[in-house]
Amino acid sequence: MLDETQDRLCAGNTTDFSDLKAMIVNCTLKRGDEPSHTDTLLDQVATIFEKVGVTVDRMRAVNHDIAPGVYPDMTEHGADHDEWPQIWPRVKAADILVIGTPIWLGEKSSIAQGLIEKLYAHSGQTNDKGQYVFYGKVGGCIVTGNEDGIKHVAAGVLYAMSHVGYTIPPQADAGWIGEAGPGPSYGDEREDGSRAGFDNDFTRRNTTFATWNMLHMARMLKDAGGLPAYGNSQELWSDGMRFGSPDPKHRS
Repeated sequence: MLDETQDRLCAGNTTDFSDLKAMIVNCTLKRGDEPSHTDTLLDQVATIFEKVGVTVDRMRAVNHDIAPGVYPDMTEHGADHDEWPQIWPRVKAADILVIGTPIWLGEKSSIAQGLIEKLYAHSGQTNDKGQYVFYGKVGGCIVTGNEDGIKHVAAGVLYAMSHVGYTIPPQADAGWIGEAGPGPSYGDEREDGSRAGFDNDFTRRNTTFATWNMLHMARMLKDAGGLPAYGNSQELWSDGMRFGSPDPKHRS
């Protein structure tokens, strides 16, 4: 839920985001509908998106049989099952992809790493401009845990998303960590009835900024028709265009 200030800011927004689609993938290790602290923080992102008219598609990756590997359909490479071919159209349709992950042993979850590998499986595909398929799309990262590592985890996730073609806006990550060691995780109820992390201004601010920066960047890219294709079209490079790259024969 949004607090009064965030709700007022959303209501005061004058930009139309209603044609945008966002996909939020929770990479928790918890299966089924078991409560997830990462989901609780992602709720803030989803609420802001929905408040301004964005179509939101949410998925808990661990509930799907996504085969490990860097090919779009791992059943063609020995896996018995792979649901990724059914999930991929949802990912491809999203203007914004938000990856949420807990911290385990100082790293993103194994589920998050598997998702990144699946994104990489499509890294050679192109859009209608001949650019890599994720060009013109925006990425972000939300992290929760009970140990240090938010920035470390976000750095790995956002680099991977950027590498395959997502545009990463300013401050596109946010997270919450409690005290080191055992203790309440994000959203857990304390003895006084309050919820851990909800009153943390740093987390509330950064999550809000990250969400709006993803919205603004997606809006600019959508309005511009994506990134210009000159200088980054794989198809034109394969056809022999070099976009001003120095000829190695003439370099000393």
